Amino acid sequence: MKTQRGFSLLEIMIVVGLTGVIAAIAVPMVGNNLAYYRLSGDARSNANATGLGKMRAASVFGHERLYVDRAARTYRLETWDKTTSTWLADGAAGALSQNVTYSFGVVGQAPPNTQGVIDQSPPCKNNAGTADIANTSCIIFNSRGLPIDNAGQPFVYGLYVTDGTAVYAITVSATGTVRTWRTQPTVVPTWSLQ
Repeated sequence: MKTQRGFSLLEIMIVVGLTGVIAAIAVPMVGNNLAYYRLSGDARSNANATGLGKMRAASVFGHERLYVDRAARTYRLETWDKTTSTWLADGAAGALSQNVTYSFGVVGQAPPNTQGVIDQSPPCKNNAGTADIANTSCIIFNSRGLPIDNAGQPFVYGLYVTDGTAVYAITVSATGTVRTWRTQPTVVPTWSLQ
């Protein structure tokens, strides 16, 4: 007589139960990791675009700016064209990930030895340089790759991104050094250099 071999209903139910327990533990962890990677990736992308703008300004001996549209959650590099007196886009715009915005939330202090008061970079100006463009922030570099304001004076910039679980700061010092910082979203932050 041949006996049939296989899994009993009890064995299958134990395997299904263990799979459910493991999934219940793993799914939230994966979600948290994905959110972290999105936010830190967006901060690095903005820092890299800022550094690229600095290098391009020095290489073309002209002005370059990182143009940030905070409402649309996009950023792009622009070069000042002296012949037409206009800012020209350098390539396509980058976009922030889902749930990431240009904001510093409840954080009340800028990273150490950067801005005096925490704030997004100042608004971009129109081509004539006479009016602010609403919901924008700009980081401008002169022909030597140094950060300047709209009037051409040395300036210290800060750009902040958050998803509510952490805040990243991209700062540009008066010497043109681009740094990335991270803190928890608290009124009194503990910034760490990334």
